[in-house]
Amino acid sequence: MVTEVVWACVFTALCWWLGTGVILWLDRLPARSFRFSLAGWTVLLALSFWGVAHSMQEVSVFNAYLAFGSVIVMWGWHELAFLTGWITGPRKTPLQAGATGWPRFVQSVQVMLYHELALLANFCVLWWMQEGQASHVAICTYALLWCMRLSAKLNLFFGVPQNGAQYLPEHLKYLASYFRTTSGMSLWFVLSMGVAMGTWFWLVWLAQQGAVAITTGWVMLATLLGLAIVEHIIMIFPWPLERLWGWAMGQTTKTALTTPP
Repeated sequence: MVTEVVWACVFTALCWWLGTGVILWLDRLPARSFRFSLAGWTVLLALSFWGVAHSMQEVSVFNAYLAFGSVIVMWGWHELAFLTGWITGPRKTPLQAGATGWPRFVQSVQVMLYHELALLANFCVLWWMQEGQASHVAICTYALLWCMRLSAKLNLFFGVPQNGAQYLPEHLKYLASYFRTTSGMSLWFVLSMGVAMGTWFWLVWLAQQGAVAITTGWVMLATLLGLAIVEHIIMIFPWPLERLWGWAMGQTTKTALTTPP
């Protein structure tokens, strides 16, 4: 049992690290390569839907791995489509000077509206596929990724000390104007991290009490939530991403952003 848990954790961390790295690497290639990258990943997207459909039919260790890996590929397609500028939003210009409050929120939504709608459409398809199926690993993985990514986006909107604007590719530099840099943690950061960490500790407590079956899918979801919490913590401390994905981003050290772009 311990071996199965360790392998599930390793697989989850590897998917998270390698998937993120491949997307960062592809996004830093010349713009003329984007169409080929997206075309290739679209083929993988189609295969991922097949993998999810197969994994939902039966609860098993293999299907848990298949479901998780397929959803990571599926999610990666959305990330690549956004970072290459293919699916973003109707607004592709910097934030209007002096915009605050509701106008700033509306413009922030406009720069990524199509991306969010694509994520919603994908979830609806998974919900439809899940009807009457035994395994829920795929849809739970997607929902967890969606919730934690939405939390991260709201943290960038409300403000964090390290918003990562210096890592944006040239064609998305205008997004930096929508980020807010603060000297400390915002109320939303405290609340979102409180809920995420509380949920993670609750899951661990349930496992220790024997209240839930520690399946491979359960371990993967708990590990993924822990990694998402780490991503949020990086927004507070000046941790260069090159330490994790230097092979994908190049070894050029970028100074941590401490002032608003």
